[in-house]
Amino acid sequence: MTKHRRRRAVGCVPRDEHEGACLPAARPLEVTAEVEAWLCPRRKISFDGFVSYEGRRFGVPYWYDRRECRVSREGRVLHVYSDDLSREIAVHAVTWDRRDSWCAGQWADGGDDGQPCELPSQPVATTVVQVAPPPANPAFAKFDFWGRS
Repeated sequence: MTKHRRRRAVGCVPRDEHEGACLPAARPLEVTAEVEAWLCPRRKISFDGFVSYEGRRFGVPYWYDRRECRVSREGRVLHVYSDDLSREIAVHAVTWDRRDSWCAGQWADGGDDGQPCELPSQPVATTVVQVAPPPANPAFAKFDFWGRS
């Protein structure tokens, strides 16, 4: 048996053959509630107010109090919808940037930049004290066979 077998060439382009055979039977898909739910997959909202989609994190407003939402992408725009698809919650521009994408109203006390203002609830009263090292290391004293220490 030889390593390389000769095969006859096919005189067609598979895409063209498939298009000619199947395209006459194809019809546009009706957009029903079931199709909309399938096109907008359900995503869980993380504890810090983000939803993950295509390896990136997109912000969800603070006022949306449910744990799940639906997400769809159309070109370079990502839409975040409520769980029952009755309301559009947020719109994000999709970029190649891996950083988180914030949205307006994502935190209850958000500043002008959209990020949370985290102020301490109690004054800081912590003091740090460093203990001086021992004069000799007792763990290695048993290996001092010549009495140098």
